[in-house]
Amino acid sequence: MDALPRRTTVVVHVGGVAIGSGHPIVVQSMTNTDTADVRSTVDQAAALARAGSELVRITVNNDDAAKAVPRIVEELDRAGIRVPIIGDFHYNGHILLKKYPECARALAKYRINPGNVNIGRKHDENFRAMIETAVEYNRPVRIGVNWGSLDQTLLMRLMDENARKPQPADARTVMLEAMVVSALESAQAAERYGLGHDKIILSAKVSGVQDLISVYRSLAARCDYPLHLGLTEAGLGSKGIVATTAALAVLLQEGIGDTIRASLTPAPNGDRTEEVLVCQQILQSLGLRSFAPQVTACPGCGRTTSTFFQEMAEQIQTYLRERMPVWRERHPGVEEMRVAVMGCVVNGPGESKHANLGISLPGTFEEPKAPVFVDGRLATTLKGDNIVADFIGILEDYVARKYPAN
Repeated sequence: MDALPRRTTVVVHVGGVAIGSGHPIVVQSMTNTDTADVRSTVDQAAALARAGSELVRITVNNDDAAKAVPRIVEELDRAGIRVPIIGDFHYNGHILLKKYPECARALAKYRINPGNVNIGRKHDENFRAMIETAVEYNRPVRIGVNWGSLDQTLLMRLMDENARKPQPADARTVMLEAMVVSALESAQAAERYGLGHDKIILSAKVSGVQDLISVYRSLAARCDYPLHLGLTEAGLGSKGIVATTAALAVLLQEGIGDTIRASLTPAPNGDRTEEVLVCQQILQSLGLRSFAPQVTACPGCGRTTSTFFQEMAEQIQTYLRERMPVWRERHPGVEEMRVAVMGCVVNGPGESKHANLGISLPGTFEEPKAPVFVDGRLATTLKGDNIVADFIGILEDYVARKYPAN
């Protein structure tokens, strides 16, 4: 789809995934398991990959985690899951990457936070060691700045420079500038230490929507590295989803962003794959990519006092999601399909006609029948207790006919 203009960048390859100009915006996620627990990490990484995460990041924070990485990658590969695994390093990455070369080789990319290594200080051996490891194993690096761990030496330098100006900027502006400078100066240092220009991805994450938009606009204007978008610590539930969508949608609409993550706080024992589905829905709603057939459903009103249409819409949406792994392999293009499940006669028939496949259920006091529209034309009318099953049968027949198997 990709109808919106895209910022021109270099292209970075992470495993078999291309990130940057001319390539689809990549969805990624991160496990929240103890990486040393190989079984749980493999299971969650596999679930994220099956949900559609095209890159999966794992924490590598100690010796046990570093030792576990090769086994995690091997088990995923043995299960037929080829998703690139990214190592997330803070503070001791230079030690772990040198001490455990099998870990360094197994990872498809390294994430380095310049605020948590000694880049910018008098000596930057730690940062340099990580970059030299990336060069040795031909691995790309994401230099990921985060305002919660911003390089304080750099921030103080910029604050002092700002204070000497005739018209100093406010503290927020200086902080956002420090994030951009941290990312750019770290990338320049990485290139001095031998990392290729096409091996670097940048990110600069904050937790405020307007701050994120400001910092990425500035970053995009000053470099041609691919950018990873994400609102850090987005939060729980609807707050996290809405804030992430608000920030990413603005930037993506402007052509900024090459890979994205929704950093949602899961509910206790919640499903980690939710962040993958949110990213997919953002991209699909903007018309940038298609991942699964979309269901249009009305919100309900006094004409739809029965919950039947709501239950049917949920059942259809769930059915589509569950069928997509099979359909994606057998029926290319099915992800573009649009399905409408409407609740009454007011907009039901019209909305159904706009979809590939639509059903208009009877509202309160309406005649108990449900017309089904296929590609804009009335195909049949369903009645009785088997409307859902009958409609799913029509849906399966349509997919088989409209999207022929490979």
